[in-house]
Amino acid sequence: MAEGAQSVSNSDLRRVVAASVIGATIEWYDFFLYGIVAGIVLNKLYFPTDDAVVSTMLAYTTFAIGFVARPLGGVVFGHFGDKLGRKSMLVMTLMIMGVATVIIGLIPTYEQIGIAAPLLLLLMRILQGIGIGGEWGGAVLMAYEYAPKEKRGFYASLPQIGLALGLCLASGVVAIMSSLPDEQFMSWGWRVGFLLSILLVAVGLYIRLKVLETPEFEKVKESGKEADVPFIHMIKKYPRNIMLGMGARYIDGVFFNIFAVFSVVYLSKNVNIPRTTALWLVTLAAFVMIFAIPLAGKLSDRLGRPRTYALGSLLLAICTYPSFYLMSTGDPFMVALGIVIPFGIVYAVCYGPEAALFADLFDANVRYTGISFVYQFSGIFASGLTPIIATWLLAKGGGQPWLICAYVVFAALVSMACAMAIAAKQPDELRAELKTVST
Repeated sequence: MAEGAQSVSNSDLRRVVAASVIGATIEWYDFFLYGIVAGIVLNKLYFPTDDAVVSTMLAYTTFAIGFVARPLGGVVFGHFGDKLGRKSMLVMTLMIMGVATVIIGLIPTYEQIGIAAPLLLLLMRILQGIGIGGEWGGAVLMAYEYAPKEKRGFYASLPQIGLALGLCLASGVVAIMSSLPDEQFMSWGWRVGFLLSILLVAVGLYIRLKVLETPEFEKVKESGKEADVPFIHMIKKYPRNIMLGMGARYIDGVFFNIFAVFSVVYLSKNVNIPRTTALWLVTLAAFVMIFAIPLAGKLSDRLGRPRTYALGSLLLAICTYPSFYLMSTGDPFMVALGIVIPFGIVYAVCYGPEAALFADLFDANVRYTGISFVYQFSGIFASGLTPIIATWLLAKGGGQPWLICAYVVFAALVSMACAMAIAAKQPDELRAELKTVST
């Protein structure tokens, strides 16, 4: 493993963490805004068919395309992030994401311009995927590489809060606009959230431009140890770590997209919970997650990242069936429990330590490329396909969610096994480091 970061001032560390959290929040807001409206707006305005299920699946296909594009962004920005530095790549990804999101809010509908409408939507979704593909790895590495060794789990979890904040903002904005009469919401209200992105990006750029490069990357540059082609070096040196990291990521993508994206459609169409209520419940869960994520990150500094992640995966498997049972009752209080507890609290046990878990798998000269590839490539099947699979399983189950639950449990068990395999083969240096911290 690479050596820890050089000593840095508390003010520098706070500035880096703030820039990472704010930038990640904006990127995730842009990305999830699309996912939230895909099954309630885009299916009707951009993919109209006589079959509602087909329309929804087509809309979710463009959602999935964003995940297919993410590995490309991860590899490209990871390559230059490992060669030129983390900071400059993060400025570029923020710009790409913001421009694509604003354009989505301006695209005319299928009725207005025909086939050009879904094609433009698809192109912007690809750009969103490329942007977030390069963003995540750089944002968490800025915090990870600035942090003291014994607190890397905690500090690397802080940019992860950006996911919860971004989801909170995205679902909150859509919930507010959903209070409009349906005709107004479908004609212009849903676009407001996308157009607001331009203000968020301006704030993010202002803060991010003030951050310096990480001390650990500076050491790599000074020593001349940069990899010629980071992606090739990563594939040759870390094949096992890559596979185990992608396997561990499985439950993260599946669980998140079931509860943050698919649940809104399921509750509104199958349980007759008002769409606005479902969105506010997801927002509440995301708000709770803001506080649960750093607690899980801190736990991982004591228990170890792989063990904490394995525990979280097991808990997610256990709570899936009870969660959907509570949602299927249709009682607002029970539905709230079925979303907030598993998604707001239990999910954080996995997501909090995930960034440091993946960063531990690679040396600094390929770390940006490594964690970006693991997180983004696995996201194609772990995240991008999940709403499509869930829509199909729900139809196969006659509108009942139990086949979806079985799929979630399967993903959780796969991830738990991979996390435990990482723990068993963790380098001696890192094991000793974690043991020292825990005592």
